[in-house]
Amino acid sequence: MATVLVPALLIATAIGLLFAIGGYLTVQVSLRWRRHAAQGCPPISVLRPLKGCDDGLYENLVALARQRYPEFEIICGAADADDPALAVAARVQSEYPEVAITIVSGAAGSGHNPKVANLQQLVRHARHAHWLISDSNVRPRPDYLRAMAAELSDPKVGLVHSILTGVGEKSLGAGLENLHLNTWLAASVNTAAVLFDHPCVVGKSMLFHRDDLDHAGGLDGVRDILAEDYVLGQRFTQIGRRVALSPHPLPVVCARRSVRQFASRHLRWNQMRRHISPLTYLAEPLLNPAPLLFIVAALAHTGALADALPAAVVAWLASAAPVAIALKYAGDALTAYSLRGRLPSPLIMAMAPAKDLLLLALWVVAGFHRTVVWRGNRMRISAGSEVHALPAGRGRWGARAASVWRPTRTLGRLFWIAPRGLWRVLRRRAVTTAGSFEELP
Repeated sequence: MATVLVPALLIATAIGLLFAIGGYLTVQVSLRWRRHAAQGCPPISVLRPLKGCDDGLYENLVALARQRYPEFEIICGAADADDPALAVAARVQSEYPEVAITIVSGAAGSGHNPKVANLQQLVRHARHAHWLISDSNVRPRPDYLRAMAAELSDPKVGLVHSILTGVGEKSLGAGLENLHLNTWLAASVNTAAVLFDHPCVVGKSMLFHRDDLDHAGGLDGVRDILAEDYVLGQRFTQIGRRVALSPHPLPVVCARRSVRQFASRHLRWNQMRRHISPLTYLAEPLLNPAPLLFIVAALAHTGALADALPAAVVAWLASAAPVAIALKYAGDALTAYSLRGRLPSPLIMAMAPAKDLLLLALWVVAGFHRTVVWRGNRMRISAGSEVHALPAGRGRWGARAASVWRPTRTLGRLFWIAPRGLWRVLRRRAVTTAGSFEELP
């Protein structure tokens, strides 16, 4: 058995390293991609759905109001009329009277996706034909709208999305979230776009013409889809419209998040990807070679490979695996630097191996978990990331979800407590806490 499993492990590790290198390179290619010369600046309606006060919400809205763009409007809205985010939007509206800002509250649209339901209300107030969905936790630079419009000026392009970069971490969970966004997610999205011409749209930033959206099925067509952004990208290509990735990095502010919230978020994202493309999901561990390298290094140093490989090969693996691990995380740090202009905190990089092992555990759990919790809504997820309301009681689906969660809860606690304990040790040893985190832009 070892003669089969060991070569398979080494081949998988080699493939993972190739994917990692390809991901780093495609990010650099995307950032240096030839920018389209803007051919006019069409008026844009910016749709900003709100739900609670995200990190730096006021500064995020101000950054949007200060765009260097001839004509645009901002439409903010929340389903709950008492949502505190609406007061923040009203403050920005009063401070920037020269910007057309509309605030919408109250009843949301239909469907089980709360973000889409909110957007259905916002678009009713849009005065312009070009719509930009911009999430509340993004903090655009002043030329953001011009960069997005420039890509859409290509007549073949129907939808433009952004290269995202996580910034502003002030907690362990936020640091892990931003590191993952700036490394694995950035590499995956850019590899799919550059090498395979396959759009993996992340809906924090999407610009399109409303007529193209109607031809792609409209918002009503994704009202029960959890991964509505990815599905919309696929539907735009199905109607013959290209999906372009803007080379203008868009900062996503994540300052305060616990490790538990980080794990919950990526359990949900894993479930979405599994239900969108099960075969691709099975191959996902190959996209991050770090856990495989840890296994190879452990087996080589314990002598477990002695029966399957020559002694010289085992010795080479014992020395090469740690070097490959170090190079992998150096590549992560440099990729993050390319996106946001500064290296991640040494404390965050020290926690990167724990992050990768936690994400591997979540990948396993998501293979069995059948319910998701998003914005306070607990739903069952099925093929294509379609979501369905659960019965008021546990019901058949609720009981099944609970039976899956019980045995995995202990595993989740292990990967939550261990990194938190190591984090506290590292922080106590740090010279200064203030210099360990990134300042918000």
